[in-house]
Amino acid sequence: MNVILFCEKEQEQLLPLTFLKPCGELRMGILSFKDRWERFLGKKISYKTLPYLAEAFPMKEEEVNLFLNPTYLPTAELFDTLLNLKQGKAIQYKDAILAFKGSNEDFEAKKWEVQSWDSELIHIQRPYDLFSYNDKVLAFDFELLTKNRISQPISETNGVINEDNIFLEEGAKVEFAILNATDGPIYIGKDAEICEGSMVRGGLALCDHAKLNLGTKIYGATTIGPHCKVGGEVNNSILTGYSNKGHDGFLGNSVIGEWCNLGADTNNSNLKNNYGEVKLWNYAENKFEKTGLQFCGLIMGDHAKSAINTQFNTGTVVGPFANVFKSGFPPNRVKMFSWGGGNEDDKFRLDAAYEVAERMMSRRKIDLTNDMKNIIKHLFETHQE
Repeated sequence: MNVILFCEKEQEQLLPLTFLKPCGELRMGILSFKDRWERFLGKKISYKTLPYLAEAFPMKEEEVNLFLNPTYLPTAELFDTLLNLKQGKAIQYKDAILAFKGSNEDFEAKKWEVQSWDSELIHIQRPYDLFSYNDKVLAFDFELLTKNRISQPISETNGVINEDNIFLEEGAKVEFAILNATDGPIYIGKDAEICEGSMVRGGLALCDHAKLNLGTKIYGATTIGPHCKVGGEVNNSILTGYSNKGHDGFLGNSVIGEWCNLGADTNNSNLKNNYGEVKLWNYAENKFEKTGLQFCGLIMGDHAKSAINTQFNTGTVVGPFANVFKSGFPPNRVKMFSWGGGNEDDKFRLDAAYEVAERMMSRRKIDLTNDMKNIIKHLFETHQE
């Protein structure tokens, strides 16, 4: 069975995190949405996505396909239903199509027979849902990845509470740290490292090749994606991958995209002074939207950067390739390609954006492909803010 991931309204509602990639590439818990479904279904997966993303994320189509919205968390019951789904049938959950089995032509024409899904599912619809549900998804992924497996031994130099809820992959290094997995699992990925003096209260996913620097303080549920480097204090946040918060400073109730860098002593507020409900910029609605949350920090798109001592207000959204370096608090909405971070600042040049991205990515031995350059160029030339 050929599996194709699609997102419709979620692709837009999850901006700025999905400007440069399909929503299936987002990460929460331990895995990306795509990786989670691939492991659950045992199949390689492609995307049906927006035209400007399609060259970098091409669709592999067969005569019969399972089209699946990846922003729903898998369950055993849903898995069985998907495996037994008949051709021409679609699963509807709360007025939205969750899955369809058939041809791309029939999918495009919405030529299907609908069957309803009544059991409750976790559905990620807004950027803040990623950290809000991260505890549940982290526990799910921990069980998925560690079931019937044995952890690498934990060094006796560490202080450990609830060792049965801690798992170290091959090559993981943890010395002279405090690991408390009472409130959630702690997963240390392949060749990941927790440096001396770090204090971790789970849940934590420290993904492959990621690192907690000396004396880092982590509160769950937090995800540190592959190849990220983190220091300071982090609470209930997600760094998607290849991003750095290497120095002191607080990050709380936040989601950071890929290839971002937070300068030394960058801090974000995650609670308003009046303890009121936080609003976030919604790109789809072109306005600030109530979140229903009292704690909500920073949402940062891919390739964005902040200078040393940057102070982000509660509920700040930063677009891709923004460079925030001016004194004072940046606005709650920082436009993509901003050069400075203010509402009236100049735009970061496209050639300079390529150059910085290539330099940062080359440090991880990853190339900035022509397909990705075309995506960046499309955003630069067509997205008006």
